[in-house]
Amino acid sequence: MVALLELLDERGHLPLSSLAELLDASEATIRRDVALLAAQGLVERTHGAVRAVHGDLEVPVALRDARNRDTKARIAGVAATLVPAGRHTVGLTGGTTTGEVVHALASRTDLTIITNSLSIGLRAAEHGRARVLIGGGMLRSNSLELVGQLAEATLRTVDIDTAVVGADGISAHGGLTTHDETEARINHTLIERAARVIAVVDSSKAGRVTRARMADLAEIDVLVTDSGCPDGELEQFRSAGVELHVVPPSRTGPRGARPGPA
Repeated sequence: MVALLELLDERGHLPLSSLAELLDASEATIRRDVALLAAQGLVERTHGAVRAVHGDLEVPVALRDARNRDTKARIAGVAATLVPAGRHTVGLTGGTTTGEVVHALASRTDLTIITNSLSIGLRAAEHGRARVLIGGGMLRSNSLELVGQLAEATLRTVDIDTAVVGADGISAHGGLTTHDETEARINHTLIERAARVIAVVDSSKAGRVTRARMADLAEIDVLVTDSGCPDGELEQFRSAGVELHVVPPSRTGPRGARPGPA
């Protein structure tokens, strides 16, 4: 269903027959998936076709799949090596790539994890090797992140050594962007409180600008991405003064080409 949502995000409006062909699925399967998505208010059915309800579609966290997971895991592995040894406070935004960073840091016993994401907080707590702080706030069902004034106020009371942030888009002119204004605000607060900011963004999001800006490139110290990122984009990031770490392609599978959630 995620692939279906992403096609609609890219093309806007498609006949069911075209979706079946593009996704190599039967029309009966497509009709079933469309019915489920329509019940959640994510798509709108028209006569023999379907379209996304919003032009800039945010895939709910419950529907996010594991595509590009190998790439994200390798990005996370590099990012984890950039977190200094010793007692350290790490702030993390929500997202699948930041979730992989938590996994890569699982052996660290000297970290304090600060996040507004329930899924990130639970994942860190499962490892049992770090203190975890989750601020209160209003829960966004799409991302399972706590947002709003209470969540932002909590972050303003802490000092963060390193922030690790994901994004739905990154570009020289748009900076780091996400789908929701309230999420962008709290993510920017986390960035403001950090002495050092590491962005973990796979190449499929390079050049992509979504609805809400969370930070300018000038606010990012380090970007960890993969070698699928176009050379032109990498050069613009370097010109903005961002330290780049580019992960080589996997030897065991193809690079992902479609954008996946943060």
